[in-house]
Amino acid sequence: MIKEEHEVATQGTPLDSRPVMSTVVHIQPETVVPDYVVWSLLNALYLNLFCLGFMAFAYSVKSRDRKMVGDVMGAQSYASTAKLLNIIALVLGLTGIIALIIYLVTTSFSMHIKF
Repeated sequence: MIKEEHEVATQGTPLDSRPVMSTVVHIQPETVVPDYVVWSLLNALYLNLFCLGFMAFAYSVKSRDRKMVGDVMGAQSYASTAKLLNIIALVLGLTGIIALIIYLVTTSFSMHIKF
């Protein structure tokens, strides 16, 4: 037996019979708030229609700043705005690309067909 175990075994019950008080600390898990910085940056670089990508990037950075300060509600608000702007920029950008492809294909075929 180790010395401390021997002392505990020979001492028996403690002299103080009060119940042992314990403190429980509940640590809440950190709330994950996506900030959409990468998506905003890609929209700003590639599909920057009406500067929506830059606006989304600004809101994403604000969301990240709020998250670092600990303001979860502010971070979620900025993140939802950034997400909305990213979705609008993506839809408008893809629509423009598809419209350009359709235009180029139709004008290419109409040049080759002579009536």
